[in-house]
Amino acid sequence: MVDTKQTKTIGEHHVAAELARRGWAPALTRDGLERTDILAVLAEGAVRRLVEVQVKAARGAKMDSISWPLGSKSQAPSLHEREYFVMVAIPHDLHDHPRSFIVPRIHVAAAAWIEHMNWLTHPDALPGKRNAPVERSRVLLRTFAKYEDRWDLLEVDQSAAPVLLPSSFRDLALSDRVGLPPAHEWREVLPQW
Repeated sequence: MVDTKQTKTIGEHHVAAELARRGWAPALTRDGLERTDILAVLAEGAVRRLVEVQVKAARGAKMDSISWPLGSKSQAPSLHEREYFVMVAIPHDLHDHPRSFIVPRIHVAAAAWIEHMNWLTHPDALPGKRNAPVERSRVLLRTFAKYEDRWDLLEVDQSAAPVLLPSSFRDLALSDRVGLPPAHEWREVLPQW
């Protein structure tokens, strides 16, 4: 059985190290700040930028099978433009390195809702077989594939970040069957992707 606290620790320290490698000064919050595991300041260059990072780490023997739980707190609206998630995929094989997916919070909220609601309401689902609430949402690694190693996204406000979710998610967000979470920022105007 995998120790989830150890997985969380691996993820947070991996992200802090990667941030430091890229000129950010990271500070772990040690569970003292809701929605934020790391506060980081871009210490190099003329512009000092502060971001809040929430780390989600998951382990797996096969990268394709890794998914992250993203319940209702992860789907809540952003509090400001500089909130990001870093999803860390940690392989069991110690010869393989963790993989990082840098995703603006607004994109995570949309992805978690869309993936779950599509699964829950899919026309091929047998009646009565799928009933998990959106609080039990999980997002697969392939959903965030285009965000891998996109540390550059931390340098722009999330409203200016390109949407790199699968193109099918845009159609699902526009559909009555799936849509977007209540109070999501994209309900007014859906961006292109």
